[in-house]
Amino acid sequence: MTEFAKFPVIAVLVLGACGAPEEAPEPEVVVEVRTAEATVQDVEVIVSAPATVYPIAEARVAPKVAAPVARLAVRKGDRVSKGQALAWLRSEDLEAQLAEAEAQVTDAEANLEKISADTSPEVERAQGEVERTGAALAEAEQIFERRQALVSEGALPERDLLIAKTRYEQARTASRVGKSLLELLSSQSRLQDIRIAKSRLAQAKARLNLAEARLGYTRIDSPSHGVVTEQFLYPGDMARPDAPIFTVMDLSAAVIRGQFPEEDAGGLRVGQPCRFSALDAPGLPLSGKLTVINQAVDPMRRSVEAWCEIPNPGGKIKAGAYGDVSVAIDLHRGAVTVPLAAVEVEPDRESGVVWTVGPDSRARRNRVKTGVVSRGTVEIKDGLGGGETVVIEGGYGLSEGMAVRRAEAGR
Repeated sequence: MTEFAKFPVIAVLVLGACGAPEEAPEPEVVVEVRTAEATVQDVEVIVSAPATVYPIAEARVAPKVAAPVARLAVRKGDRVSKGQALAWLRSEDLEAQLAEAEAQVTDAEANLEKISADTSPEVERAQGEVERTGAALAEAEQIFERRQALVSEGALPERDLLIAKTRYEQARTASRVGKSLLELLSSQSRLQDIRIAKSRLAQAKARLNLAEARLGYTRIDSPSHGVVTEQFLYPGDMARPDAPIFTVMDLSAAVIRGQFPEEDAGGLRVGQPCRFSALDAPGLPLSGKLTVINQAVDPMRRSVEAWCEIPNPGGKIKAGAYGDVSVAIDLHRGAVTVPLAAVEVEPDRESGVVWTVGPDSRARRNRVKTGVVSRGTVEIKDGLGGGETVVIEGGYGLSEGMAVRRAEAGR
């Protein structure tokens, strides 16, 4: 069906004032069109790209020890909190290792206590020598003091005082040597044994801490708030550190990763507002801001990846959803715009034709230069001044000066 067939054609018969003409003139064709107004407004320069939704955080939860799965606390689809128990592993072997480590600590503590209390035969002999020389020193000191008093009274000759003083000095020297020997033997023997015992106790405590930690690893906790999106193992399966049990996604915020054409990426900046429209919910655009702009161009697609982070407290956005992300990178103020349907775009996509309707209800063909396409409108850089009535439907097949009639609203 042609464009003319869509709209009624009105034939106007012009009759002469005096009688019927010899020949009736051809009726003028009037085409019915739908129109809109060219408006002047601010136009956002928007770039868009296909995009996929990712969670703000995703963890593949795997155990730190190898053991059979004893029990699961959650299933796929459950919401979890950070630190919540997801599963337990069987722990009999690890409990036995813990008991063995506790016994080793007890043994090491007892050994240290014994060594601290015991002394070697050499140390015991040195202690005896210190006691003997100490007693001899005390006796020599008393004799020296008595003879010193007697000599001062004239009851003894000076020679006896000199002998007592010499013996006193010899006893002092012997006592000092005995004490030094005891200290040397203690530092070389007893203290060294104590240091070894303390080292063994520290090793036993470290093994105990490791056993306690390994036993604690049998409880598998959630690393973050989120949703369990995958479950890989079941009770009885062998869990290993290289194989996850669950996948937990945090979708409190959605990260929209868009692939922007290389030529459009130059205007992107971190912090710019962005909007996402999912294919499964086109009427629900969601807003956020750009958080990441890749500094490398994908050599295969000639695109730059940018991340739009959008709050998602209600979980409206699902991980893996596909759609379009758009960013306003500039603003053209006071631009003339017309509906997209009003422009017959030329192959160069920078020029076209817009039909307007004048006050005489005649069609006029206007060549225009086009600019930004934004939200169903086209910027007209040249060819219109704003305020014109433009044809948005029924313009196919129009010719310059053709009579037109605006369609009534709702028709």
